[in-house]
Amino acid sequence: MRTRLWIAAAFLACLPSISVADNVVTYHNSIHRTGAYVLPDLTLAAAAKLHRDNAFKASVSGHVYAQPLYWKPKGAKRGLVIVASESNKVYALDEASGAIVWQRALAASVPLNQLPCGNIDPDGVTGTPVIDPATGVLYLDALTTTGNGPRHMVYALSLADGTVVPNWPLDMQAALATSGVTFSSSIEGERSALLFFGNNLYINYGGNFGDCGSYRGTVVQLKTDPPALAASWQTRANGGGIWAQGGIAGDGAALFVTTGNTFGATNWSDGEGIIRLRPGLAHSTRDKDNFAPSNWKALDNSDEDLGGTEALPLDVAVAQGAPAKRVIAFGKDGNAYLVDRTNLGGIGGALAVTKVSNSRIITAPAVFQTQSATMVAFSNSGGGNCSGSNITMLNVAAGGSTPVTVAWCTAYNGAGAPIVTTTDGASNPIVWVAGAEGDNLLHGFNALNGQVVFSGTGTAMSGLHHFATILATKKRFYVAADNTVYAFAFGR
Repeated sequence: MRTRLWIAAAFLACLPSISVADNVVTYHNSIHRTGAYVLPDLTLAAAAKLHRDNAFKASVSGHVYAQPLYWKPKGAKRGLVIVASESNKVYALDEASGAIVWQRALAASVPLNQLPCGNIDPDGVTGTPVIDPATGVLYLDALTTTGNGPRHMVYALSLADGTVVPNWPLDMQAALATSGVTFSSSIEGERSALLFFGNNLYINYGGNFGDCGSYRGTVVQLKTDPPALAASWQTRANGGGIWAQGGIAGDGAALFVTTGNTFGATNWSDGEGIIRLRPGLAHSTRDKDNFAPSNWKALDNSDEDLGGTEALPLDVAVAQGAPAKRVIAFGKDGNAYLVDRTNLGGIGGALAVTKVSNSRIITAPAVFQTQSATMVAFSNSGGGNCSGSNITMLNVAAGGSTPVTVAWCTAYNGAGAPIVTTTDGASNPIVWVAGAEGDNLLHGFNALNGQVVFSGTGTAMSGLHHFATILATKKRFYVAADNTVYAFAFGR
């Protein structure tokens, strides 16, 4: 018995930190990007009673692609829902009423006709910002109009009142140029979430829709006080954009990114890959720090990026001993790629390449993980055991001939990115997803079997964009859309 208890305790110690959502300071609620939230009141039975909170009335300006964040400083009676838009407007909304507590207009965003390609008009804040909880500062990247053309400007805002922190913003193109790094803001897109780790800010870039110009997948590490470039990393070949919504994920020691297709590479040069990075962003060509499918060149040629989703670090339970350290990522080719986190394996070195979809996978996954199960949910437009748009849930095992298998698949109409809620980290697990650019309803499914627990009744929204995900707090869900934010209440 003591042995079993020790194993369980050791495994739980390795799980990502999942707590009641006092603050949500980064995309999908953790550096692990699991999209997991603990909400004690949201049982399977209570899910059926979720409803639109008509007392919450929010008005913001601009298209919204980024996930909202939640900030409640110590001693505050109410928290703030933080929203950033493509119009380069940032809002702090009262969590209960939706009233604007403060707002900040940054430099003007960039009209699409001033960019060589793209599909966002105007282009401003696209990637989800991040909060440093130690200082109460919000960091974000905003594409802005300047006298020198479009520039990615990195801002730091005080969450107390929205004022710009002294010495900010930082001109990313100019900062990289001082280090001899080629970077053009007009062709480098910033669609991924920012990350704060080890007192450094991480931002990653890829191309714009249409893949125009000579860009490279780029990761930047910034010091924040005062702002300064600490390090950078780029793909060796052109292309290889980093564009998954979750951007960089981490396991507490290292960071992981996925890259897209490169152009004209005859030898593998960092595209179509899972890449391990550490603070300092030293470029490693060792197999243990990189993975790419054996058919990476064919994926390049057909634009079937492996980098459709962020690389998620997982600790998978084993019968005895420490959990197995894994990373999973998904591609436009419909495959799930499972690799060993201690040795990513180099070219063709995956533990498993499993066809889990008949169409591309390009929305952020979510993870339900306990000491006995690791399950990964993703949204796509047709695959698994379902046709049409659906949520697919995978079981991930530490070993065996088929470590990745489909647990269930349930149809829904939309292109949102799922989250998972539980009441204590394990009980009452529910997968939630917004039917973005489909039926525009909220949907809830039992994470264990895919049964519908909430059908979306009364939750119709408009102005949602694909990849939209849900912010969960103790009392409400929030979904950002064009010019507004929707709130949904639950509870006893």
